[in-house]
Amino acid sequence: MADRAWRGGRAAACALALAWWAAGAMASDTAPVHRPGEAAQGLAAAGELASAAGRCCGEYGRASAASAASASAAQTFVLANGLTVIVQPDRRAPTAVQMLWVRVGSMDETDAEAGVAHVLEHMMFKGTPSVPEGEYSRRIAALGGRDNAFTSRDVTAYHVQLPAAQLRQAMALEADRFAHNAWSAETLARELDVIREERRQRIEDEPSAQLFEQFQATAWLVHPYRRPVIGWMSSLQGMQAHTVRDFRQRWYVPGNAALVVVGDVDVQQVRQWAEATFGALPARVVPPRTPLVEPEQRGMRRVEWRSRVPQPTLLMGWPVPRLDAPDADTPEARDALALLLLAGVLDGHAAARLGRALVQGQDGARLADSVSVSYGLAGRGPQQFMLAATVRPGVSVPQVEQALRAQIERIARDGVSDAELRRVRNQWAASEVFQRDSLFAQARELGMHWALGWPLDANERLLQRLAAITPADVQRVAVRYFGDDTLTVAVMRPQEEAR
Repeated sequence: MADRAWRGGRAAACALALAWWAAGAMASDTAPVHRPGEAAQGLAAAGELASAAGRCCGEYGRASAASAASASAAQTFVLANGLTVIVQPDRRAPTAVQMLWVRVGSMDETDAEAGVAHVLEHMMFKGTPSVPEGEYSRRIAALGGRDNAFTSRDVTAYHVQLPAAQLRQAMALEADRFAHNAWSAETLARELDVIREERRQRIEDEPSAQLFEQFQATAWLVHPYRRPVIGWMSSLQGMQAHTVRDFRQRWYVPGNAALVVVGDVDVQQVRQWAEATFGALPARVVPPRTPLVEPEQRGMRRVEWRSRVPQPTLLMGWPVPRLDAPDADTPEARDALALLLLAGVLDGHAAARLGRALVQGQDGARLADSVSVSYGLAGRGPQQFMLAATVRPGVSVPQVEQALRAQIERIARDGVSDAELRRVRNQWAASEVFQRDSLFAQARELGMHWALGWPLDANERLLQRLAAITPADVQRVAVRYFGDDTLTVAVMRPQEEAR
């Protein structure tokens, strides 16, 4: 559940949401930036999770039981060199998903290295002394599989789906490139051309992604989340081979990685294969991390961006608590869970409050063509509660901003009903059932739990915690976290619009 940040907004808001995802900033995330030419596969996987989170059906107790049964089937062990292995049998089809997770993302870069985590993800496909450039993907395809990877603010992950009988070969290929990735400066120069073009297509030619990039750079003063995952164009133009190699040498160590396998597999057989492949790699020290603490925001921040758009877009965000652990019993943890339910009440389904009020115009005029809410709940860094809207023609941006805030103020004043919270909880419970249909979704969830340091049954624990959140809790966070002094606002206006 933790890797599925609450992102409401249905088809009407998809363009903005996908632009944020492509920018690598939705993160939860864990927001992937995929290799050029394969973005569709990655967005399909992202959509798979988003659609599961949006289904509103099922019954809480049944979903909890299914989640618990799945979690109990997963087993974890640590190799002598520190690499974690997580195996979850799922025998409904003779296939398997293998994901190698590395607990490193753009938040682990320095300003001078901006974008290097994603660049390294690309370069991991450029060969080893025994596997020439391009051969990795060809061999995976010859085994009947498909491969891809993604980089987010918090993690980097490499994934393969293939017939379960071919898993041993895929594991050997993955261990080889993890330990022996090698390429020339000329190869890097060619790939940087590809990545710069990727940035042009996904951010510089995509107004919504530009807006989100400007928003993050304004909302965070110190924390690395202020940088885009793909990096700034200037950093990509000046990146050197030694920067990429040093980053890999520093962070791609067994103790900073986890191998997740889900599918038609035997746990002990997978363990033997992991020992024979990844277990042969030498142990190395995981470097210490020095977290940068964002200073307290003490005043509203605003940024305007002009682009080739037909109508304005509004983005608003506040820093809010994150959930550090599913069993955390602190005021901040309870507030984080209450914020998750607040996001669902505002934009968790077709009849949610923001859509009814601003898009359908239930309380008056229609003010927005689309609205959405995003709240990440958990991550390695601080989290935000965000509202977004596409302003209808003839409506002013201040009108929409005031209307969005009025909906939160209404909850702060009048609270929410038990029925509203029950509907949101049922959605989350149902999503736990439906995502069992996807091996990739299961592997992604287990990998994110590892990256956060959470137990394998974190989802079951979270569902139990959500059941204890009351309307009073939701009302309390609506009062506490949405003032002027911590608000950041970004507005994208049409270029021809008068100032």
